[in-house]
Amino acid sequence: MAIKEDFKGKNIIVPENPVSKFLFSSTRSASIWLIIRLYLGYAWLSAGWHKVTSDQWVGSNAGAGLTGFVKGAVGKSAEGKDVTGWYASFLENMVLPNATLFSYLVAFGELLVGLGLILGLLTGIAAFFGAFMNASFLFAGTLSTNPLLFILATWIVLAWKVAGWYGLDRWALPLLGTPWSRRNKGDQADAT
Repeated sequence: MAIKEDFKGKNIIVPENPVSKFLFSSTRSASIWLIIRLYLGYAWLSAGWHKVTSDQWVGSNAGAGLTGFVKGAVGKSAEGKDVTGWYASFLENMVLPNATLFSYLVAFGELLVGLGLILGLLTGIAAFFGAFMNASFLFAGTLSTNPLLFILATWIVLAWKVAGWYGLDRWALPLLGTPWSRRNKGDQADAT
């Protein structure tokens, strides 16, 4: 109780440790994020391109590829393996009836995440949606490279300020007003 009263109304700043400051706030770490970004971007771009050019995902037979994937996940749930009941219910009642729509969302979503990561444009947002798709695939019982891609994407989300430094974010983010501002040189010196 005494601690609450001592801190009441005060802004307490906990200093950042040197490792996280280097990785998530310093442009000196941008080359590390570039390598991770390009790896992730290539994985998403190639997966998306494969789907966008496939008649099973986009085109006259759209939804067929996704339907097979979803039915496999629902089957795993029925067997009591890898897929929880609530997610199987979501897949069965929401995704399957709208398989064509979700097929387009997955195919073009993967392509856009890959392009965003490779170009370094809105990198944190692209990585977030990549991690979201990885989590969805993991909930559906698909391991493959999803755990690794999910971990790397979440790290890029944490490093959003510098992950796109060697990319279009270097110019796009200041135009959007974050995180680098030419107006306040003192804060900019802290970011490097």
